[in-house]
Amino acid sequence: VQLQASGGGFVQAGGSLRLSCAASGSISSIYDMGWYRQAPGTQRELVATISSDDRTKYGDSAKGRFTISRDNAQHTVYLEMNSLKPDDTAIYYCYGDVEYSFRIYYRSRRGFWGPGTLVTVSS
Repeated sequence: VQLQASGGGFVQAGGSLRLSCAASGSISSIYDMGWYRQAPGTQRELVATISSDDRTKYGDSAKGRFTISRDNAQHTVYLEMNSLKPDDTAIYYCYGDVEYSFRIYYRSRRGFWGPGTLVTVSS
């Protein structure tokens, strides 16, 4: 199973970006998916998560400005980010709690992380 994020980049303060993260591989089910971020010298923090039945949870920094959504058929999670601030500058990592199959008959479940995508917001 692999998660691959896209959509990061450079934007001016007040602008918007949309991140996408697609999971691929021998996937049976995906439970929670989410986004976390890590700025230089800080710990990784929650941005937002979404369950398989679309229940959402946001970190304090994201409330009111970011929206998380998902497409279960495409195994993809999105993060719409508006009113971006320089403090939002970070590497954004997507996460998925994935049940997957292996060796034809076996299944297992664990969390997977994408490699991260850089978001830079200039003042």
